[in-house]
Amino acid sequence: MHKKPIRVLLKKNTSPGNCPGDILMLTAAVRDLHRSQRRRFVTAVQTSFDELWQHNPYVVPLSEVNDPDCVINCEYPLVHQSHRPFHFIHGFSQFISWKLGVPIHVSDFKGDIHLSDQEGEAPSPLAKHGWDGPFWIVMAGGKYDLTAKWWNPFYYQDVIDHFQGRIQFVQCGDRDHWHPPLRGTISMIGQTNLREFINLMYHADGVLCPVTFAMHLAAAVPLRPGQISRACVVIAGGREPTHWEMYPGHQFLHTQGALACCASGGCWKSRCQPMHDGNEMDQDLCTDPVAVGSDLLIPKCMNIITPQRVISAVELYYEGGALKLVSGTPTASLC
Repeated sequence: MHKKPIRVLLKKNTSPGNCPGDILMLTAAVRDLHRSQRRRFVTAVQTSFDELWQHNPYVVPLSEVNDPDCVINCEYPLVHQSHRPFHFIHGFSQFISWKLGVPIHVSDFKGDIHLSDQEGEAPSPLAKHGWDGPFWIVMAGGKYDLTAKWWNPFYYQDVIDHFQGRIQFVQCGDRDHWHPPLRGTISMIGQTNLREFINLMYHADGVLCPVTFAMHLAAAVPLRPGQISRACVVIAGGREPTHWEMYPGHQFLHTQGALACCASGGCWKSRCQPMHDGNEMDQDLCTDPVAVGSDLLIPKCMNIITPQRVISAVELYYEGGALKLVSGTPTASLC
């Protein structure tokens, strides 16, 4: 006689401060739970960012697990041991494995995003902007609570200018976050919801960003037919341990080992200057900030990553043949 599947509800704090990157990593854990323990569990999730679970074959609606056998408030305490040889993708899997008392074997080295057939066949979201060619997404800023991830905005502009006429960059980001506008880009700052951003990522040739959600999404979103890889150049500096964040196929530009503050791994500092918002992160400041403007400090570990180093990392994908320069229709929406 077959045992009835165990009904599991996985919950993750749905407060406004919760990060989509956390939920994206949870999708990988759910995938690997079901691949490791086939037909043993029925899983529903209650998290923020429901868009990340759309079309996911491993989860069922909440209504199907009324009175669940097990409720797990998901965490990833492994981050506090990130100096050990683990990746972020192991965090939730290890925790859920402990809670359920079953082994979970990490499979694919990425989060688990699914597209509908209709989404996969839809034209690029940039069509409405008058652009029909290949493009890269650029995230040239970030959240105010983690300013230690920011790179010099003038350096971003240098990179955009270098590739003008050869690579079209599309600048994305949350309107409520810090995203200094870049000339020569198609600006979509504040113009996409999460599902629209996933669709934009599906059509992108590459991504240029700091350590942020877009980096994780670049790995997680399926490739287009015929696409060899989705390029991703990550301006990482010395904040997070490289092995905790880096994905295969990404150019992860770090400076660990070059500065005393991150000589043996990431410093995990939050900010370079106080934001005076009452957040305890104001007490967790970079020990080696550099002024790059009258009112902007960034970490030295980020500032010593030069535009030329980023340019070379982008060009590597074309020199290797994974990407080819193909012209598109110019857009009237350049900022």
